[in-house]
Amino acid sequence: MRLRVGCTLLLVVLGALSAACGRASRASSSPAKPLASESRDSDGDGIPDRAELRSFEDRQSFLRWFAAIAEMQFYNPSGEWNAGQRDCAGLVRFSWREALRRHDRPWFQKMGAEYEPVSPDVRAYSLDASPLGEKLFRTDFGAFQNDDLASGKFSEFADARTLKNFNCNFVTRDRREAEPGDLLFFHQPWVQKYPYHVMIFVGEPRRASEGAADWVIYHTGASPADEGTVKKVRLAVLDHHPDKRWRPVESNPNFLGFYRLKILQ
Repeated sequence: MRLRVGCTLLLVVLGALSAACGRASRASSSPAKPLASESRDSDGDGIPDRAELRSFEDRQSFLRWFAAIAEMQFYNPSGEWNAGQRDCAGLVRFSWREALRRHDRPWFQKMGAEYEPVSPDVRAYSLDASPLGEKLFRTDFGAFQNDDLASGKFSEFADARTLKNFNCNFVTRDRREAEPGDLLFFHQPWVQKYPYHVMIFVGEPRRASEGAADWVIYHTGASPADEGTVKKVRLAVLDHHPDKRWRPVESNPNFLGFYRLKILQ
């Protein structure tokens, strides 16, 4: 009798454990709720905190790669840069993406000759594990919300206007306050198709600096008759551009100023 009672109790206990395991299994199979930290946007700038480079070291690493990759497109354009996206904003997008990659041996082999290490990689994340996936560029106003990626408020593409309005913050129109990695924007409202133009301020370049720290890199833009080209030039030279609308001076109403990437702020 005592043995039968013991067996009965054992079966009851095992049944309870089995039911509990079943509940746990069913619970774990339900969709997990997103953590609040996953969508936090502390400064309300539209970029989630987890996609921003929070440490000084990461910001410096990104900026060195960003500027160096842009400069290399002047000397030796990479075959990895899609020919159909070679314009002023395309140079920014390409340099941004490649700055976030893991710069290992396969990366250097793909990029082409003359590319060399310039800094440690960004540690917060790589492009392959980006919190935004390949959709690095915000395309709409507002603070970040959980459904922004699914609702199309981020994209793999961004023209100069989109970069300015949603992915950068205005810093200054005074070049003395600009920092390497800032973007310069120009606006020509009478140009209907592409009224905005963007350049990358690299400061002191890695090559042929001429002892100056006011260099910019930009793509001239493509047209049906001309695929355009990458330029490397000093602000001091642009100050005397024969077309005054391209002069990066405060008195030029077409020069909007220097802007800083939100992921760095």
